Amino acid sequence: MLSTGNQSTTIHRVSALQTIRTGRQVVKAASDGLNILANQLGNEFEGVVKTISNCSGRVILSGIGKSGHIARKISSTLSSTGTPSLFLHPAEASHGDLGMISDQDVVICLSKSGESKELADIVGHCRRRGVLLIAITAKNASTLADASDHVLLIPDLAEAGPLGVAPTTSSSCMLALGDALALSVLEARGFAISAFHDLHPGGKLGQALIRVDQIMSTSDEMPIVRVGASVSEAILEMTRCRFGCAGVTDEAGKLVGIFTDGDLRRKLSPALLSMPIESAMTPQPRTIFPQDLVADVLRMFKDKRIPSVFVTDGELPVGIIHIHDILSRDLL
Repeated sequence: MLSTGNQSTTIHRVSALQTIRTGRQVVKAASDGLNILANQLGNEFEGVVKTISNCSGRVILSGIGKSGHIARKISSTLSSTGTPSLFLHPAEASHGDLGMISDQDVVICLSKSGESKELADIVGHCRRRGVLLIAITAKNASTLADASDHVLLIPDLAEAGPLGVAPTTSSSCMLALGDALALSVLEARGFAISAFHDLHPGGKLGQALIRVDQIMSTSDEMPIVRVGASVSEAILEMTRCRFGCAGVTDEAGKLVGIFTDGDLRRKLSPALLSMPIESAMTPQPRTIFPQDLVADVLRMFKDKRIPSVFVTDGELPVGIIHIHDILSRDLL
């Protein structure tokens, strides 16, 4: 018997096999619910995405209990993907925070039963003001669903676990539905990866979304020789810089080749130093653009097994980036 304050709790001994079985049952129940949810998404979902995409105000999420926690997460995901959003607690709404809702907003209320009394004031306010109201619920014949302009249904399944009462399967479905809405709206609004970086400047994710032009070396820092230069001149240029290569440009300044440490080792001979660089270079080198992301460069370095790459704008070299530029900024 375990005593906790004024309460006493009996500890039941459960076998390891039963514990694993229960865990698997909970996960499988969530998986089954998500499969049903995915298959039933249709025109109503598309209509809600269009409604949110056309919203000139904010998307306001509300719910009570576990639905409220899910609503907070959906609101956060919307905000981080370019859709202004906030969470409105039902109790706070009833004590003055209804003023946060404007006529340009869209309100989404979450309630499995559709009968959460705590949402009544928000629902009534939306009806009086003509604010678009979206319900996420398991009950199509419910007070919340009847009052809403759009209804997104989650599967009406029993909750998982030995008691079958704690929100589990329904919470998983609400969360997945919210993610589906956020990312579908992101796509509909043409939200770019560069904008995603603007909203996620911190941490590894933000660092990986830095653009190439923010860390590339430019101007005199670039190792460049012209067509007609000798291999020995290219080696001197490589030595002057730190990138282990030299770019080769034509008379118009366009990048037409690259000469690397690897080229030098593979083609080393007594006559190499006096040869024209175009006979030893690798033509049509791989390049990237200034607006590309560091994440793209990392992928190229890994896939192509190269340590550096030139940055071009209209075939003109404007910069160069090396794996050390990324390592020194702790971007890996």
